[in-house]
Amino acid sequence: ISKRSAILITTGGLGPTPDDLTTQAIANAFNTSLEERPGIWDNIKQKTNSLINRKQAFFPKDALTITNNTGTAPGMIWNPIEDFTIITLPGVPSEMKEMWENFVIPWMKEKKLLKEKFISHNMYFAGISESELSQKLNDLFESKNPTIAPYATLGEVQLRLTAKSTDNINAQELINPLIDKIKERTDLFCYGENKDSLASTIIDLLRQRGETLCVAESCTGGGLGAALAAIPGASDVFLGGFISYSNSIKENLVGVSAALLQKHGAVSTQVVEAMATGSRNKFQANWSIAISGLAGPTGESQNKPIGLVHFGLDSPFGCTSSSKLFSPRHGRTGIQKLSVIQGLNELRLYILARA
Repeated sequence: ISKRSAILITTGGLGPTPDDLTTQAIANAFNTSLEERPGIWDNIKQKTNSLINRKQAFFPKDALTITNNTGTAPGMIWNPIEDFTIITLPGVPSEMKEMWENFVIPWMKEKKLLKEKFISHNMYFAGISESELSQKLNDLFESKNPTIAPYATLGEVQLRLTAKSTDNINAQELINPLIDKIKERTDLFCYGENKDSLASTIIDLLRQRGETLCVAESCTGGGLGAALAAIPGASDVFLGGFISYSNSIKENLVGVSAALLQKHGAVSTQVVEAMATGSRNKFQANWSIAISGLAGPTGESQNKPIGLVHFGLDSPFGCTSSSKLFSPRHGRTGIQKLSVIQGLNELRLYILARA
């Protein structure tokens, strides 16, 4: 690494346990011993009485230490050989970010190492896999400045566009045409940018229309409502919802008829549509979304396998429904999360189709 890079930055492995080997491994790589820094140990003792943490006070003799104001693991800036610097930071995100912003960046500026400005822009996609997205954007991935880095999470894909230039304005000007090309090729698969989420996108869409939303959930157990309620100021759009896990709650609170439940079962098109319509009527909302399915690991039948989830949408445009079969390999929590994402994305697309 020292032959192709001027700086190596590591995060993690600075703790007191035997498997925290970052500092020792780096010292070993350069045949250097570690020495205790009494001042560092005194600082650590103010935060903990555990002797095991004494290990965190050992550094190469000529290393510059980075104070950790919130945790016990200091970092270091060390030049083991000429023209090569190693920076170590803890793995705890809050500690790492504070040390990076308050110590490392000022140090880099002082050493005049920050000669270029970097700007990153995030784009988020739903309803499309990472491989499908890559096929649409294959030639754009060859760009060197800006670069495109894909990150796939359960049910969603993120693209991080990063440009470098002499200043932030020029870097942003390099990114803007690439953003336009990606949006043109991906159309409605792209649901947001930077700090957006599916839930915040829906809240913004309905706020612009002056309309309201409610939910009725079964297999997601409140996950749908939690995603919407997590958005600051959502209360002017999101009225509330039902967590109707049992059939009696579906019947007595949401308004699903006992006959429907008996004939079709809770996991069915008919019941999820009745949940959507019933909740919308009870809350007097413009829009409602309902989810009912089998998250597992038990409860499947011959016609209703684990992973089968039904979605119902009710609005002034009528009631509609759809279903999705998620793989059981995602497990209960994964199926619940995928159901929330699928439901929110279907609602987003339905609203946009009737904008």
